[in-house]
Parts: sequence; structure tokens; C-alpha cells
Amino acid sequence: MKIKRIVLGSDHAGFKLKERLKIYLLKRGFYVKDVGTFSNESCDYPEFAYLVAKDVSEGRYKRGILICKTGIGNSIVANRFKGVRAALCYNLKATQLSREHNDSNILVLGADFVSSNLAIRILNVWLNTPFLGGRHKRRLNKIKKIEDKICT
Repeated sequence: MKIKRIVLGSDHAGFKLKERLKIYLLKRGFYVKDVGTFSNESCDYPEFAYLVAKDVSEGRYKRGILICKTGIGNSIVANRFKGVRAALCYNLKATQLSREHNDSNILVLGADFVSSNLAIRILNVWLNTPFLGGRHKRRLNKIKKIEDKICT
């Protein structure tokens, strides 16, 4: 685990799971920037997805985590940012492949679809799985070219 700084955000539906993952990361020596939300009071997920994705896109953090009810909305917002590869993961295999093949830099979780125990297992796979490079690097370079065309 080379990454020791991570930015974390959720809406109200992901608040409880965010707090659980934050404690888990802190106990393992991570510096965690928590951009909110800070309660289970209703709020709008795009605000938090924006903050996490912006930090990753601008290079302040190499990795981030987003949590909402399904993870779909956070994925949509985060992937609008240049250089962000947000992966919505509900199982260990998809998580592993999101790192090996796609070099995902934001893990997105749907709180209604993963228990806290599964979320921790997913998080560990995501943190510890390296990008394979090779043919996958070629594909990421193609994504970068597309981003350069549409994000200028």
C-alpha cells in the first residue's frame, strides 16, 4: 500500500459507511481528507462528488472514495473530470480489474449494495492492487487523447 493520503466524500445515504471507512483508514495510518457530508441529514451528492473529483483531477490526492446510495450519481459526476477514472465497484473481482486494467483513482461505492464488511474488503483490494500497464496503458492513453479533445 503506497498510497497514504486519500480524499473521501459521501452524501447522507453514504454517511454511515463513509464514517466506517474513515475510521478504518485512520487506524491504518492514512491521512484522510473528509469533504463531507458530516451527518445523515438529506443533501445533494453532486456537491461531494465535485470536491473529491476536483482534488484527484488537480493532483492534490492520487486517490479518492465516494459513497452514495447506489454509487451511480457519484460515478457520473466524478468521471466528468479530466484524469479521473472513477469505478463503481460492488464486488471484489470488479474492484481488482478496475485497478489492474483501468488504473481507477476513485473508488465509488453504493451504500445500499455493499455491507460495511464487504466495503472494507473492496477497499483493501482497491488499495493493494497495482495497475498492470502493458496493453491497458495503451488503452488509458487513448482515453487521455479523448479527454484532451473534449476537455480543452
